[in-house]
Amino acid sequence: MARVLLFGALRDLAGWREQIFEGVSDLDGLRSHIARLYPDLAEAISGPGVQFAVDKALVRGNVSLSAQTEIAFLPPMSGG
Repeated sequence: MARVLLFGALRDLAGWREQIFEGVSDLDGLRSHIARLYPDLAEAISGPGVQFAVDKALVRGNVSLSAQTEIAFLPPMSGG
């Protein structure tokens, strides 16, 4: 089970903030699952500047997910 959180424009695009996904064992598998269900969201999370946090730690590349993993998809940030 993976608890997925979306923030900012990603949340607005998907129309949901939090969702549980079953049967995913790694981040790549989760992204593939999201692509089948939400193609527009999948395209957005593959875009430049989108970051991923697994259990509140930023990650790059594919990582394994445990039974109670929390994954946050973070949109690009701008500052000033």
